[in-house]
Amino acid sequence: MKLHSSMHIKRRGGGKRNARQKKPGGEDGTLDCKEILVPEEGPADFRPEKRLKAGDFNAGCGSSSSLEVSEKSRELPREVEKGEGDTIREEKDSGAGGSRQVTRLCFGSISVMGRSRVMEDALTASPGILAGRYEFFAVYDGHGGAMVAHSCRDRLHHLLEEELMEAEEPTTSTSADAAAGIPSGSGETESKMNRIQYWTSIMEATFSKMDEEVQVQANEVGKVGEREVGSTAVVAVVGTEELVVANCGDSRAVLSRGGVALPLSNDHKPDRPDEKDRVEAAGGKIIDWDGCRVQGVLATSRSIGDHYLKPYVISKPEVTVNKRTEVDEFLIVATDGLWDVLSNDTACEVVRRCFNGQKYRNFIRESDIPAEAAAVILAELAMAKGSRDNISVIVVDLKEAGSKISGC
Repeated sequence: MKLHSSMHIKRRGGGKRNARQKKPGGEDGTLDCKEILVPEEGPADFRPEKRLKAGDFNAGCGSSSSLEVSEKSRELPREVEKGEGDTIREEKDSGAGGSRQVTRLCFGSISVMGRSRVMEDALTASPGILAGRYEFFAVYDGHGGAMVAHSCRDRLHHLLEEELMEAEEPTTSTSADAAAGIPSGSGETESKMNRIQYWTSIMEATFSKMDEEVQVQANEVGKVGEREVGSTAVVAVVGTEELVVANCGDSRAVLSRGGVALPLSNDHKPDRPDEKDRVEAAGGKIIDWDGCRVQGVLATSRSIGDHYLKPYVISKPEVTVNKRTEVDEFLIVATDGLWDVLSNDTACEVVRRCFNGQKYRNFIRESDIPAEAAAVILAELAMAKGSRDNISVIVVDLKEAGSKISGC
């Protein structure tokens, strides 16, 4: 929840846990979920079977070698109602039984209300956009209501696809550079800068159009309160050679590369020095009221929507472009319901254990798809560690499906 509320929420107890003395894992090689909690942060009475029920989430697997989705994923409900008007929905490629050109990734996703009273998160997993050239994954953390998050879920990837179709893709450096006497390193650097500029321009245009659509919707509704609804957005676009992340707000994307957790986005917090300077230069104020907030209200300095706080809160994303490597393992895209209680390193360690075949006791559902199991376990751990926000997680396996997971 990003908006300041005067309601006092009593924090439940649960002191620090003693450091573990034994090596995690039982004699049968399984691991209890509670054993991988950071000792000083996790409650001692973790019982995941009381945290989530099978009907509380949507988990899915997308296979890149074909459009076939695992039978296990097909059995899951496509839509889960959570309270009045709150819906969790997962989107996959609309094709059925066809084939995709480039997509070679398995993924798992989950979006749960958690301990929050309302569901304002949304996510999109849309493999095979732009004729299968890219995979699209995004999470949206709404505040003040779910309208903007739902609009982003339904529209942002389509807007991105339109921008990609219209944009002129930059040329890459070739052997002609050598013939022209240009050092090879110079050509590579220029090519990288061109890709960054290309994707930054596309993402900024996409987010701007999404923000405009949301404003039109708010005006059409005609309710004053609709102008006070907004959402963070972190988008990951995966191609065969590059990984692009665009972030607006405090949701986050983290890459595990060669065993190291690498954040691909930088949270837009009001107390981040450059964000604080930007807000104040626009005439706004950062007020420490139950945490630093723009105008004492919003706990993120960038978002889609929130038009009553412009120009202090902007929808312009920060964009990173990374070349994919052979040691890239997986990608985690999640809302702050996860990141507020789990570090990047801990989250990646949990996923890594799933990918390495670690079994978990007290896990609510067995899965042959490591990415699917990892997403659900991360949500479980976040709740066990005291997260009181909605939690949305997407885990993407960046290895080729056929080389590692027969289930995909």
